[in-house]
Amino acid sequence: MSTSISNTNRPGWFDMSKTANRAGGIALKVMTIFGTRPEAIKLAPVIRELEMAAKQVRTVNVTSAQHTDLLYPFIRLFDIRIDHDLRAMRPNQTPNQLCSRVLNALDSVLRQERPDIILVQGDTTTAMAGALAGFHSKVPVAHVEAGLRSHNVQSPYPEEMNRRMITSLATYHFAATASNRATLLDEGIADENIFVTGNPVVDSLKTILKLSPVTPALEALLSLTNGQRRIILTTHRRESFGATMDDNLRAIRSFVESRKDVALIFPVHPNPSVASAARKVLSDHPRIHLIQPLAYNDFLVLMTRAWLIVSDSGGLQEECPTLGKPLLVLRENTERPEAIESGIARLVGGNPERLAAMLEEAYSDGSWANEVKEIENPFGAGDSGKQIAEIICDLLNAPARALKVG
Repeated sequence: MSTSISNTNRPGWFDMSKTANRAGGIALKVMTIFGTRPEAIKLAPVIRELEMAAKQVRTVNVTSAQHTDLLYPFIRLFDIRIDHDLRAMRPNQTPNQLCSRVLNALDSVLRQERPDIILVQGDTTTAMAGALAGFHSKVPVAHVEAGLRSHNVQSPYPEEMNRRMITSLATYHFAATASNRATLLDEGIADENIFVTGNPVVDSLKTILKLSPVTPALEALLSLTNGQRRIILTTHRRESFGATMDDNLRAIRSFVESRKDVALIFPVHPNPSVASAARKVLSDHPRIHLIQPLAYNDFLVLMTRAWLIVSDSGGLQEECPTLGKPLLVLRENTERPEAIESGIARLVGGNPERLAAMLEEAYSDGSWANEVKEIENPFGAGDSGKQIAEIICDLLNAPARALKVG
């Protein structure tokens, strides 16, 4: 695996010798910047592996708190030490306001910590701001989950533009799949700066499922739907709001009403646009269960007991292959075509009639939905965190063998 640094005109390029030969043997510093639940889930395995190399690498963990109620339970779940909490979230703020708060707060953090490399994940406003702050401070940026593209800057919004900007700002790119790598090469990223590692969400899911019993609250829900085919629904994307969401929910309700052995479980996102649509369309049916958002471990266990997942989430397109569960994607496009190409997921689009037809198809005898558990996971084998941490140590000239346990 090549780790040479070429093209000194790349954004974020730095002279490795300045950090590799620090006097006194001071550990090299990796700063992770994150602010949402998915970022915490996907960075946790990387942080854990990096901290096993404590003599060579010091981790500094920064959260913007872009998510508040959704984020902190996962910080506790994964036992992530927080060194700096920017507390940037404000009610009803715009992405510009959030970005400016994160950038402003990171100025003093970067001056204080002087990291050798910054690690960001995904395509959030926090990740984009972290990458831009690194560029402004001449600190190299490494991007986990690089190379995702929907090729439509309006969908998902603003994530598609965020991830493109991060690619332009980053020096190192950790791509989950060979397809993501090909995308980056097509955009002119140097081959030696791209590393195909799988997605660390697979690591996190496997770890959590091993440690997660069925809680009493989840047991009650499972008992209530015992003997029924459970559909798990999540929907929260901005492009789904309004008439699109209402029409999708009506199609799902109609399907549940027509099939006596089907139950719908919908952990309703706290966004008012989602909550109001759920109440309006899905209330008052004995086999439709509108519940509060679940703890991540409870949600994963619930998914393992599902018949079908229906969602507009990007993350679930990675989680369903890990769990061997069929997925209908409530979107016009996807930046994770591997889930579709593998046969684990089907892309619905914005047409409620198509959604209705695909629900009926999944229900039919001999359906594709019955075969997905046999399909190999296109997003990795559960060792992505270790791979990424080893590469970072290698890039920083710390001995990669320090990360190898046993």
